[in-house]
Amino acid sequence: MPTPIREADLPSLAGTELEPSDWFEITQARVNQFADATNDHQFIHVKPLRAKFTPFRGTIAHGFLVLSLVSHLARQNALHPDGLKMALNYGSDKVRFLKPVRVGKRIRARQRIIDVTEKKPGHWLIRNEITIDIENEETPALVAEMLAMYVF
Repeated sequence: MPTPIREADLPSLAGTELEPSDWFEITQARVNQFADATNDHQFIHVKPLRAKFTPFRGTIAHGFLVLSLVSHLARQNALHPDGLKMALNYGSDKVRFLKPVRVGKRIRARQRIIDVTEKKPGHWLIRNEITIDIENEETPALVAEMLAMYVF
């Protein structure tokens, strides 16, 4: 059982790398659903036959689809301090899309706590560097600085 984390211990966690998430497959069905939800039906995402003749050699996930999965993937191994009432998505400071994710590939999140700042009593701003790896690829799909507000 992991050691409990107390609110007072949060600042000492800056620099800590958390366990990576499980691998998650990017399917054509998910890409198509995202295209429908965002009205982004560019052929490189939704037309597998046409996309075969691009440098990607097949369809790729929308960059914003991959970014939207950060919440799901990072939550798997996020901090859960004792007494936490809620954790809120507080935005991002930097997002860089480094490599497209081909449909059929699997991704996972690695996260490192960059900074922890108490904004007011019981409200902590957590800044994480999130890297989305692509299985068997050297270059990650994206790197982002994501912010969360922990409320105690």
